[in-house]
Amino acid sequence: MKRNKQILLFFALIVCISIIAFKISSNPLISVTYLILFSATITYVFNLLTKEYSWTDRLWSTLPIVISLFYYFKTPNQVLLTISILIIFWGLRLSFNFARKGGYSETEDYRWAYLRKQINSPFKWQLFSLLFIAFYQQILFIAFTLPLYLLSSKPIRANKYTYIFSIIAILFVVLETIADQQQWIFQESKYGRLTKREKLEKDYKQGFLSSGLFSISRHPNYLGELGFWYSIYFLCSSTINSFINWTLIGPLLLTTLFIGSVIFTENISQNKYPLYKEFYKKRVAPVFPLIWKILK
Repeated sequence: MKRNKQILLFFALIVCISIIAFKISSNPLISVTYLILFSATITYVFNLLTKEYSWTDRLWSTLPIVISLFYYFKTPNQVLLTISILIIFWGLRLSFNFARKGGYSETEDYRWAYLRKQINSPFKWQLFSLLFIAFYQQILFIAFTLPLYLLSSKPIRANKYTYIFSIIAILFVVLETIADQQQWIFQESKYGRLTKREKLEKDYKQGFLSSGLFSISRHPNYLGELGFWYSIYFLCSSTINSFINWTLIGPLLLTTLFIGSVIFTENISQNKYPLYKEFYKKRVAPVFPLIWKILK
């Protein structure tokens, strides 16, 4: 009950600062920047007071939606409306998957506890909490939604690329949804079998999923996530006839975050499951199957 009250208070504060930030400036990027400064500050305070560090995790599927609506309502046009709908669709999927794993009601992501032990210094951990968990991750929200800013300075009309990249973005969300469901079914079945002390075979015996989408990519969710945001970037860029522009920094920074996440998460997995390193990592691409085959 205490955690539920904390979460309700947290999101109530996020709603309040969203309203304040929206009214600060007619320039959507300025309003978005204030929103992130406010939300990152609140997040760090909650990290500090609750000793639980998944508050930014709870914003990954919600703040990008708010940001897209900032851009649309300040400079409404057909393309920004389309993108907002796509991001809402993306966010609902992510929120559903996060919620069913207990992300909005239970304890923090297990990786933060693991990393906290590795850092092993209260001062360094609080510095990491402030600079990376609270601020850097949320600054990334500004970065990977930056392409929307390209559509906020002049009248914009949809073209054929608007529809092409919208369809591609939807397909990447579908890919993420399938990957989430495969992982969910596997984990629920694995723990059910362990509870009943049933004989474990194949993926259940090795401890991790290596079939379905996970037979071609070790992190198909990341593949779908990056694919979605690169699709949003190209949708925005193609609308102004500039496929390569300065807002590419957003998806690129998101890519570097995921590279770090893959390395860190897999260090945990291979220490827990011997076959992960000995067999799975040698056979299956980290994220992008085609690129991995070329580089291999």
